[in-house]
Amino acid sequence: MNPSGFRSWRKKLGLKQKDAADLLGLKKRVIQYYETGTRDGKAVSIPKSVELACYSLSQGIVAFDGDTSERDSKLVRSD
Repeated sequence: MNPSGFRSWRKKLGLKQKDAADLLGLKKRVIQYYETGTRDGKAVSIPKSVELACYSLSQGIVAFDGDTSERDSKLVRSD
């Protein structure tokens, strides 16, 4: 995921930077770094874990308890 893809994800979900930060367990400033792709003039990459969390949130999954035996019944959706 690149910076423009991250920003598009956030906007597609109608999230403000603070909202995205709260959902991802990050600080708003980190969201800003991901969207610009830089921090103090140095490149910032978006970790795979954040990319996967973005995908999960875009699919409506807001929590997962780790039990895959009854995967679909254990997912908490935001529907």
